[in-house]
Amino acid sequence: MNSRVAYFCMEYGLDVKMKTYAGGLGILAGDYLKGAKDHGYPMVGIGIKWKQGYTDQRIDEEGHPYDAYHNYGYDFLEDTGVKVNVTIRKQPIACKVWKVDRFGNVPLYLLDTDLPENPETWITGQLYGWFGEERIAQEMVLGIGGIRALRALGYDIDVYHFNEGHALFAGFELMREKLEAGTSFNQAWAQTRKEIVFTTHTPVVEGNESHPIERLLYMGAANGLTVEQLVEIGGAPFNMTVGALRLSRMSNAVAELHGETANKMWSHVEGRSEIVAITNCIHKPTWVDDNMIQVAEADGDLWQAHLTNKIALIDFVEKRNGVRLKEDKMIIGFSRRAAPYKRSDFIFSNQAIMGPLLASGQVQIVFSGKAHPLDDTGKEIVASLVKMAKKYPESVVFLENYDMTIGAALTRGADVWLNNPRRPKEASGTSGMKAAMNGVLNLSTLDGWWPEACEHGVNGWQFGDGFESDNEAELDAHDLEALYQVLQEEVIPTFYQNKDKWVQMMKASISSTKDRYAIKRMLEDYYNKLYNN
Repeated sequence: MNSRVAYFCMEYGLDVKMKTYAGGLGILAGDYLKGAKDHGYPMVGIGIKWKQGYTDQRIDEEGHPYDAYHNYGYDFLEDTGVKVNVTIRKQPIACKVWKVDRFGNVPLYLLDTDLPENPETWITGQLYGWFGEERIAQEMVLGIGGIRALRALGYDIDVYHFNEGHALFAGFELMREKLEAGTSFNQAWAQTRKEIVFTTHTPVVEGNESHPIERLLYMGAANGLTVEQLVEIGGAPFNMTVGALRLSRMSNAVAELHGETANKMWSHVEGRSEIVAITNCIHKPTWVDDNMIQVAEADGDLWQAHLTNKIALIDFVEKRNGVRLKEDKMIIGFSRRAAPYKRSDFIFSNQAIMGPLLASGQVQIVFSGKAHPLDDTGKEIVASLVKMAKKYPESVVFLENYDMTIGAALTRGADVWLNNPRRPKEASGTSGMKAAMNGVLNLSTLDGWWPEACEHGVNGWQFGDGFESDNEAELDAHDLEALYQVLQEEVIPTFYQNKDKWVQMMKASISSTKDRYAIKRMLEDYYNKLYNN
């Protein structure tokens, strides 16, 4: 019998109509719930109904990103009739529970504080918005409210899966239930650990959330635990990832390399759970053109099938930006969050090399991606991409307000999928899997999932040979030289002079990834390695 799982996540990307996701974490969670439905696994999701979601990020006339927020209403949510209370800053906050199950997903329950009876209606206003207090309040709704919602809905759960540290307060609520029944703190902790598994994503220490203990107490997040007990679980300041590692029986990283990185990164944490590696996957029906897989398997005209998707991307770009890219010229796609380690504008570092390639139109690049609303450095990266699009208007495009629609168009229609994070800072990078299954060839540093899948010159390319250095200038210089070498000596010549080889590589890309990185494999791994043991 498969364990009954409650999956907790701050964001879910199920459909572009539903603005409850920011990026990769949410897309993964949405794909996972769809896969659980497809393959009949006993799982439910717990999340938050965000009134404004993440930012809509637009570009102003000067070429700088700015943030806009809409109040979104959804007529496809089902009212469960359930409300639960969470005490935040000594005030009872009512959380209404909505159900979503119409995007081919197992039931997802979303908690909502936007109710007239609440003194604070905006807790579930903006995903990852505002400051530390708001974040704790939101995480209390997700975690404490989520457990109470499951109880009120009558679910009998075997395993609570925390996708990232945001759900940690659900563990506090599970402990509170046991403590109130007369169990000792250590027993409550030990029993709760048996019920929780945890997925860690962020391989950058700064990206792992922490709070002063005083803030947890003031907000009411301690949920009955003492200062000493909080410190024992998550340290001081209280680190959400450390707390989750100590409150779970098993944890996992999201790629083989990330498993090594995470174990190194958290090796100093005493009493933490073991971290195993389970590489992320994607929901094929959502992201992959089934025709590409069928044509590849039947040995049909793969280039013609790809050209259909490429022209659809060219039409999409023209409609959005008024630029008509050329179908006989190579299109490189790059879309991801604008964070410094992802090096979005890396390819432009040497204008003497890139200038002629872009001016001639031999290389065309379509970018997309958002910066976090409070990340000025990320916004400068976006502005630099927009600047290059103005400099090379025929061959560089930046699509504003990155979302699932843009992601799907790019991972189907580009010829090459570029990814150049500083190794080993990429956790997984599922967009590359989407590209690969659509016959779009990956050109990437050996980071995230790509070291497991890459057969250089066979199903895509790597550059940099997995080089690592704590000296960023040294790492960047090494990777840049490697990128230009592979681009100029292998990628461009193959595209323009050896189409047969290119098509063979497309076929190899599809066949080597279509099963291995499909969500079915990921579900099987989670059940075998985390849930059922």
